[in-house]
Amino acid sequence: MTEETQIHPTADVSPEAKVGPGTKVWHQAQVREEAKVGNSCVLAKGVYIDKAVRIGNRVKVENYVSVYQGVTIEDDVIIGSQVSFTNDLYPRAFNQDWELLKTSVKKGASIGANATIICGLTVGRYALVGAGSVVTHNVPDYGLVFGNPAKLKGFVSKCGQKFGRGQTEDNLVRMECTKCGEVVEIPKNIYALVEK
Repeated sequence: MTEETQIHPTADVSPEAKVGPGTKVWHQAQVREEAKVGNSCVLAKGVYIDKAVRIGNRVKVENYVSVYQGVTIEDDVIIGSQVSFTNDLYPRAFNQDWELLKTSVKKGASIGANATIICGLTVGRYALVGAGSVVTHNVPDYGLVFGNPAKLKGFVSKCGQKFGRGQTEDNLVRMECTKCGEVVEIPKNIYALVEK
């Protein structure tokens, strides 16, 4: 049996948007035309989903997040309260022919509350962005970044635990999570970017 979509009476969902089964759209959220929100998602209070945004399945978007046009969010992502995505590197109120830069948040990534994601970037699979961070560069798969500007501080497993020091094998660094047992191999040149 398929779960029903739940849309709060104060939410504003365009008839031209697609919202999947089991998804909950809460108080004062707005989903604009041509947006596509997958199955079993949660759009919390005051969330803004701009025109043509793509959101996968089982995504949690917490209170007052703004997801602007050009952003794609894959499955199993959590976006913390008041995160903001941008889509214009050179904003001017009078600029009529600005360039939309696309941003991608890959499967399983987590973005902490009050982070800002500058446009044109990719946040990798199962990456973790710390609260309050300003992300100005791509985040690698499993990467742990935080700060302003955000810096690569290590790598985390799917369960969110930070990996300890890895073992180098050829051009890869192999790490194993002491909590869930997941093994991840990171290219040596990416691992070398970790700020000490």
